[in-house]
Amino acid sequence: MRKKGNYQTITHPLDPVFREDSRILILGSFPSVKTREYGFFYGHPQNRFWPLMEILFEEAVGLTPEKKKAFLLRQGIALYDAIYQCDIIGSSDASVKNVIPADLEKIVRVAKITRVYCNGGTAYKYYQKYQAKQLDMEGVRLPSTSPANARYRLKDLVEAWSQITS
Repeated sequence: MRKKGNYQTITHPLDPVFREDSRILILGSFPSVKTREYGFFYGHPQNRFWPLMEILFEEAVGLTPEKKKAFLLRQGIALYDAIYQCDIIGSSDASVKNVIPADLEKIVRVAKITRVYCNGGTAYKYYQKYQAKQLDMEGVRLPSTSPANARYRLKDLVEAWSQITS
């Protein structure tokens, strides 16, 4: 991690979650400070990703990273981020620059991914820019589950994200 003014150059600290029978890929942009501290995806306590998954799949996710990973794999979900390394200020997607995209081919070579969903505009932007053509799969932009996306209530997220279960 190198500091550049308020920017830090950060390399993605998490491994992607997937296995051979994963059929959908959900991509975030880049792990937040809280997620990096927690050590697993969507680690900010106010991020609505995990409560949303519980509602959509009608199953308790669990509190530990191990239980969350097991839930994803049971549901056929692969999970990662579009960005592997970038310069960023805190957790601000708006500050992201000098992006190195994530290698998603290692996921699609193993898994049976048929659809790619992007959690928010930044994930969608970088997926479309760097990975969609390479993987020959159009991404679907979904509203961000981040607490910064106050425009969407959980009910609104459930309605928008319900397509991942079909």
